Amino acid sequence: MERAILVGAPRKRSAARHLLTEHLEELARLADTAGAEIVGEVTQLLDRPSPATYLGKGKLEELRHRVADIGATLVIFDDELSPTQGKNIELELGTRVMDRAELILDIFATRARTSEAKMQVELAQLEYMLPRLARMWTHLEKTRGGIGLRGPGETQIETDRRLIRHRIKILRERLDDVRRSREVQRAGRRGAFKASLVGYTNAGKSSILRSLASAPDIFVEDRLFATLDPLTREVSLGDHAPALVTDTVGFIRKLPHDLVASFRATLEEATDADLLLHVIDASHPTWEEQVLVVNEVLAELEMAEKPVLHVFNKIDRLDGDALHALQERARDRMRETIFVSATAEGGLEPLRRALLGASRAKRPVMEVEVSVTDGRLLAEVHRTADVLDQAQRDGVMVLRARLDDATAGRLRGKGAKIRVQ
Repeated sequence: MERAILVGAPRKRSAARHLLTEHLEELARLADTAGAEIVGEVTQLLDRPSPATYLGKGKLEELRHRVADIGATLVIFDDELSPTQGKNIELELGTRVMDRAELILDIFATRARTSEAKMQVELAQLEYMLPRLARMWTHLEKTRGGIGLRGPGETQIETDRRLIRHRIKILRERLDDVRRSREVQRAGRRGAFKASLVGYTNAGKSSILRSLASAPDIFVEDRLFATLDPLTREVSLGDHAPALVTDTVGFIRKLPHDLVASFRATLEEATDADLLLHVIDASHPTWEEQVLVVNEVLAELEMAEKPVLHVFNKIDRLDGDALHALQERARDRMRETIFVSATAEGGLEPLRRALLGASRAKRPVMEVEVSVTDGRLLAEVHRTADVLDQAQRDGVMVLRARLDDATAGRLRGKGAKIRVQ
């Protein structure tokens, strides 16, 4: 097991300086998820990061002594390091250095289960690795190439760059195929009401889906990034109103841009949703910062304008006064909020009611008239709408059904008479 020292060095005038302890605690959880043992921490408030070594000279010297004294085998920075910074720090410390982005990519690599998730993580890792290859080849620095002679290290780097670029091209093409396949799947679900669970990692999205759908097979774990692949389940809301609810990969502070780009095909499940369920850990001391992080990623994915219901989960962990204070603060800051518990008996009823209301608004009750002799059109009405009841009058089948505008327009085009009740 790697023995890791964590390094946090926010800027003096940034908001992060007030949350340094919480940020290092989260970094420690990430390191634990990746399988490292935390043996120390080093912190510094910076006017600006050093272009060469990120930390100041004195602090870097202190870190070098800590590494030697503790016997650390790994140093993990909470901020992303440039290729030059990473290489220089490794040379100074004499031990391996990772930044937060590389750590997250490592966790995703160990958590990927399906071929799609593995491709997405590999693409993100290769994009991250490409500008950092020189740092990975420092063990060949003793071989120098003279005039008219290239050293084997330099040759190998160029070879690796070509191989990586080729592999990136192949992965992008394969993920484009995945995206097209998902579009076909979504086309087959256009008539259903769809909701997507989004939120910070470990906010309880999978637990909510597991309870809503009564699906004990859904994997749930109290660790970061337990879910990477989208998972859709049908949830019964009553009143002939099922909903398709999708769980998506969790977000986190400073999520690597390459990873967001690679998982775009997966996250497009959320872009097709009628409603985003933004799950928030009500018991987390920095839930407001986590909300901002999620909103930033949603904006990057061009989903900032989609309808959102803020779902404060884990309220069973709060006492009455704390819950009341949270409810007042949340309702002051955002619209459309509900408070639930995925583990308490009946704790998800507010969410079930909210989903039912949203489903009804999207799919109002309409009266559909179809000739009794048009069996094909009658079958399509039953297949694409939620039929509540039907009766025959003067050779016409009159049905009361819930259906959305697109389905209603398609049925009208085929000869059905439709009126909103």
